[in-house]
Amino acid sequence: MQFIKAMTVPALVGLVVGLSVLLVDARRTLVEPVVRAPAPLSAGETYAAAVARAAPAVVNIYTRKRVAELPHPLLSDPFFQRFFGSRGLQTPEQRESSLGSGVIMTADGYVLTNHHVIADAEEILILLRDGRQSPARLVGVDPETDLAVLQVDIAGVQPIEWAPQETVRVGDVVLAIGNPFGVGQTVTMGIVGATGRHGLGLNTYENFIQTDAAINPGNSGGALVDSQGRLVGINTAIYSRNGGSMGLGFAIPTPIAAGVMQALLERGQVVRGWLGIEARQVAVPSVGGAPIQGILVTRVIAGGPADLAGLLAGDVITGLGDLAVADGRAAMDRIAQMSPGTPVEVTGVRAGGPFQARVVLGRRPRAATG
Repeated sequence: MQFIKAMTVPALVGLVVGLSVLLVDARRTLVEPVVRAPAPLSAGETYAAAVARAAPAVVNIYTRKRVAELPHPLLSDPFFQRFFGSRGLQTPEQRESSLGSGVIMTADGYVLTNHHVIADAEEILILLRDGRQSPARLVGVDPETDLAVLQVDIAGVQPIEWAPQETVRVGDVVLAIGNPFGVGQTVTMGIVGATGRHGLGLNTYENFIQTDAAINPGNSGGALVDSQGRLVGINTAIYSRNGGSMGLGFAIPTPIAAGVMQALLERGQVVRGWLGIEARQVAVPSVGGAPIQGILVTRVIAGGPADLAGLLAGDVITGLGDLAVADGRAAMDRIAQMSPGTPVEVTGVRAGGPFQARVVLGRRPRAATG
């Protein structure tokens, strides 16, 4: 026989009430959050300070331009011209708007952006991060590097800090700041995937920083900054199959952009040296048999500096002054950086033997070669 202790109703009620209280207390213990002081983040876990330093210098750029007007289809109909006249059948003026980004480079309001952002624009409007806006004046453009300089008349603008170019390394964390798709200022993060990218067919002069920080339409002309918020490049282009970011973005390094800006401010244009040749990179055997790197002259521009100095198609240039020509792109960049009128000693190989010539550089015409 099983014995069961009798339990009075008041005792049972008390037990139930007691259990209920315990359950409620247990529930409170389980659901109430535990509040602790947050652990401090290390520099590698947040880039808020870098963004706070750089973002005020990044602006949104809005442009408007007039597009070609199509004639009204009834203009050629004499019947309608009789009643309305050609003036009454004119189509309304058409305007097209576009957007991009820019970077405030100086305290007096000079803004660096891409040439393609403001190309053919009739109106340019700058919008600051704090909501202030103003029309911008076009100072100058350099299509060969896809850069343009604007000036905005707004007091108290904050220029961006520049990073020394030698500090940019493959693997460094970088932040892209701009106005993608017109949604407003946006920050994306990635790393430097490569430096010195060229041969992409984007510009005449290419020396890009490659990054996987998301760059989308509207980011053009915006800032690529390092983990300290210092400018390392001007975002320019992306590789994309669908119009969106695919992890291949390209930025013009700050030293190149700053040099172009300085030239535009001083002269209103970028003046480059010109040799007057077309060439491609080759390797030719030396006297000892080891290959020598150089550039093969495939064409000499008639009346150009090289022609006047006696250079011939078929010559292989191996030296320009104290520069050994091991890279054709580097050689042409070196020439472009020199001023017209500068004499340059050219050394190389002609018909299997050495030759030397003194070329006085000319001024590089638009859309010219080396």
